Amino acid sequence: METILNIDWRSVFVPTESVLEVVLRGTIMYVGMFALLRIFRRQAGAVGIADLLVIVVIADAAQNGMAGESKSVTEALLLIATIILWDWLFDLLGYRSKFWARLLESEPLLLIRNGRILAENLEKEMISEEELRSQLRQQGVEDLSMVKKAYLEINGHFSVLTSLPGEKKHKGNDKGTTAVN
Repeated sequence: METILNIDWRSVFVPTESVLEVVLRGTIMYVGMFALLRIFRRQAGAVGIADLLVIVVIADAAQNGMAGESKSVTEALLLIATIILWDWLFDLLGYRSKFWARLLESEPLLLIRNGRILAENLEKEMISEEELRSQLRQQGVEDLSMVKKAYLEINGHFSVLTSLPGEKKHKGNDKGTTAVN
C-alpha cells in the first residue's frame, strides 16, 4: 500500500492481533479492575493525591494486560491487585495508627485565623489571595472579618468556620471545589 506523508495506512487500520482477543482482553481487564476496585476502594467524596497515584499506576499496569504483546491478563490483574492491596494497607495503617496517619497524610493547612489571612501559608501552597477570596465567596462569605478559621483540607477542598450570629458555624464547599483547577 502506498504511503502518504510517510504513513503506512495498512498498519493504522488493519489489526495485528485477533479482534476477538482484543475484546476478550479488554473485557477481562475491565471486569477484573472493576471487581478489585469495588472490593478494596471506599467512596470518600474526593480524590486525594494517593488515590490519583493509584489510578495512574493502575492505568499503566492495565495497559500491559490489554496490549497483548507484552503481558498476560493474569499478570496484569495480579499487578493491579498488588497495587490496590498496598493502597488498602496504607489506608488501614493510617486509620489504625496516629503515627502512620501523620506519616501518610498531611494536616489541613490554616489559611485564615480570626479574619486575618496567613500569607505564608498561602505562599506555601501557591494560592493567591484572590483565589482564596473566590473560595470564600462561593461559600457565601463576603466579609473576611467574619471568618474564624479557613483551611485547605488534605483533599484539596476549602473549609470555613465563621462567627456569624444566627447562622451555621461551619461552611464547607459541598460542590467539591478544589484548590487546584
